[in-house]
Amino acid sequence: MDDMNEQNRTSLGRLLSDTGFRIKKHLGQNFLTDRNILEKIVREAGVTRETYVIEIGPGLGSLTLPLSAAAKAVLAYEIDPELIPILNEAIRNTDNVTVLNRDILKADIDADIQEHFRDAANVIVVANLPYYITTPILMRFLETSKRVRRLVLMMQDEVARRVTSNPSTKDYNALTVAIRYRADARYLFKVPRTVFVPEPNVDSAVVMVSIDRDREIHAIDDDIFNETVHRCFSQRRKTIINNLIDKNTINSRTAWTEILNRADIDPMCRAETLDVSDFVRLADAIRSSRVGK
Repeated sequence: MDDMNEQNRTSLGRLLSDTGFRIKKHLGQNFLTDRNILEKIVREAGVTRETYVIEIGPGLGSLTLPLSAAAKAVLAYEIDPELIPILNEAIRNTDNVTVLNRDILKADIDADIQEHFRDAANVIVVANLPYYITTPILMRFLETSKRVRRLVLMMQDEVARRVTSNPSTKDYNALTVAIRYRADARYLFKVPRTVFVPEPNVDSAVVMVSIDRDREIHAIDDDIFNETVHRCFSQRRKTIINNLIDKNTINSRTAWTEILNRADIDPMCRAETLDVSDFVRLADAIRSSRVGK
C-alpha cells in the first residue's frame, strides 16, 4: 500500500512538473493520491449509473475519473482557470463529465442542475472540500438547493467531528445544530494527511450529509432560529440566559426567563445540552414575544 501511494505521489509530482502548474495554498489545493480511498469515497456515496454527481474542486481529476466511471453524469466546478486544461486532458476519454470554471459559492446550483442534468431525480454532491471554505459550501447546499439529496464530503477531521456530533459532547456547536436542523450527518471514515500532495497539517475525514426537506420539526422563522442558535453558542461556557440577555435593557433577565420557561428550557442550562427541537421551541417563543409587542 505504501509503495502504491509513493508511486501515485511520484506520478502526481511528474504531472505537476510537466504542466508547470503551481499549487495554490490560498485555494486550499491538496490533491488526494490514494486510489483505494478515492474508490471507497465513490462506493460510500452510493454512486450508480442512475446517479447525477456534482463535484466541487476536481483539481487534477483524481476523483472525477472514478466518479465518471460509476455515475450517469458528473458536473464539476473548478475555480482555478489554470487547472482547466489539465483537468480536460485527464477526462479526455470520458463523455459524461462537464467542467465549469466557476466559484461554487456564486453559482446558481439548481439552475445549473436544470441546464446540465435536466429533470434528474437523484443528484448528490461528492467532493474533497478546501478546508477554508468547508462550512460556507456545506451551508450553501443546505440553504439554497432544492435538488440535491445528499452530500459526501471530505473535510478537516476536526470539522467532521463537529458536523456529526451529539448534544452534551465537546464537539457539539452551532454548526452541528444548523446542519441537524436540515439534515442527518454521519461520520464515514478517517483519511490520513499522508495521502495528500502537498501534505496538510491535519487529518481529514469523509462525512455523509443526507438532506431531509420534509422534516416535521421546523421553526416558524428560519432567520430567528439561526440567530438564536448562534447567540446561544456565542460564549460556550455561559448559561443560555447569560448569552441571551441584553445588558443595556432593563428587565432583560426577567423577560428572557419568561421566554425560556415558555419554551420549557432551563435558563441555567448551556447550549451544548439542547437538541434541535429545543432550539426550535426557543426560536418560536422568541418570535411570539416579538410579534406580541
